[in-house]
Amino acid sequence: MPSKIEVEYCGTCGHKAQFDELAEKLKEKIPDVELSGREGRRGSFEVTLNDTLVHSKLQTLAFPDYDDVVLAAKEADEGKPPRTKLKQQTITSCIIS
Repeated sequence: MPSKIEVEYCGTCGHKAQFDELAEKLKEKIPDVELSGREGRRGSFEVTLNDTLVHSKLQTLAFPDYDDVVLAAKEADEGKPPRTKLKQQTITSCIIS
């Protein structure tokens, strides 16, 4: 049974671009994934896997690592329960002026 992933993202903040990037990666690696996204709360990027919240930008202030979202979805496809702690993206450039 394919994983069901729902993403709530902040449209005001422009997080739809991040949703589109995650969606592309998921569809590339798991073609039969059930994926939906919708605009939601300000600052949000909340990822739910099979009705379990697996990442909250509102709590962590970071986006999830997309490869880890794919891995978690593959594990769920194998019958494992969704992990509730996913890796976060690391910021590779920081400019302090």
